[in-house]
Amino acid sequence: MKIAVIGAKGLPPKQGGIEHYCAEVYPRMVAQGHCVDLFARSSYTDYSWFDYYDFWGVRVVCLPSGNWRGIDAFIASAMGAIASCTQQYDIVHFHALGPSLFTCLPRISTSAKVVVTCQGLDWQRAKWGNLSSRLILMGEKAAVRFAHGLIVVSKDLKNYFLQTYGRETVYIPNAPASYAGSDPEFSYGKAIGLTKGRYILFLGRLVPEKRPDLLIEAFLKLKPTGWKLVLAGGVSDTQSYSAKLLETVASNRDVVFAGELKRNRLWEIVRGAGLFVLPSDLEGLPLAMLEAMREGIPVLASDIAPHEQLISGKRGMLFEAGNVDSCVHSLDWAINHPTELATMAENAQRYVQHHYSWDQITSETLKLYTTILNSPEPVNVPDLSFNRVFGFVSRK
Repeated sequence: MKIAVIGAKGLPPKQGGIEHYCAEVYPRMVAQGHCVDLFARSSYTDYSWFDYYDFWGVRVVCLPSGNWRGIDAFIASAMGAIASCTQQYDIVHFHALGPSLFTCLPRISTSAKVVVTCQGLDWQRAKWGNLSSRLILMGEKAAVRFAHGLIVVSKDLKNYFLQTYGRETVYIPNAPASYAGSDPEFSYGKAIGLTKGRYILFLGRLVPEKRPDLLIEAFLKLKPTGWKLVLAGGVSDTQSYSAKLLETVASNRDVVFAGELKRNRLWEIVRGAGLFVLPSDLEGLPLAMLEAMREGIPVLASDIAPHEQLISGKRGMLFEAGNVDSCVHSLDWAINHPTELATMAENAQRYVQHHYSWDQITSETLKLYTTILNSPEPVNVPDLSFNRVFGFVSRK
């Protein structure tokens, strides 16, 4: 098969679940004899416009882009969709709902089959303004209308598309990124004032919907003796929000902003954590949590549906989303019940090892490609009028 990939910023991955997904899945497809072109942003790859390079067999094509907040992704996705129409691809795979706004282009003008993967309902994210949110929601409706195959990464998203649009989807979850070896001496952790097993870790972008502010407030209320709070992650168009977080804890030595960690330092800090906490109000399927679970780190998370899917059944602890007092109570219990927490972590580790595998995800994705390639086109051709495409169904 010849496959085009649209919606990823580029490879190798720096930050972001989509890029890590592409880095794991598409080289595996190439190893099985398939051809993959990934259309990337030149601003992310640091290559010139229209340059291309190889990433483990994946041909990465760098499209024009810049640091244009809010529109860079749309411009790059539009150009990727146009570029996909100039060659004979079997599959054009869009990642995320924003880029899916342009699924109509290959669907109308080529014989390629269109696939969309929804990692989350991005139009709900606080970092997007009203116009961007509306465009992303239009992308969601276009995906429902034009995609031959629609993949979702959580059971909650599967229910959402069925209830909202009556659209059947294919559930294929993500898997945790592969960690290599890290420093057994915990040198970097010690350098930033940490003690192994005696800190709470938040790992993710510092954005409002992930609620690091709630975790900071809960930690400062609890003030657990001998423990620190570490926040590791980039800012992702939310500089003013992260600046307020920094201001809140500027004089508190028990809260450490580690920034965006990569490779050895990331692996060391995850493996050294005594507790991983994700207080998000909104998630698709959190890769950071999967990674912590796979490494045997105890997990505490807000009780939103994707988190419940991962850690219900005594694989971790849940607290009421958005409730500081509930978070404080759960943090206090976790810190003072290490034996029970260790049992939960062991359960979670076994669960992830059994259910979340990149080889299995690659196999399931290729199976979907093959199924839709062998399926005849529906008799009814999509109505291409603007109102029909982007307003064809009312939201419930």
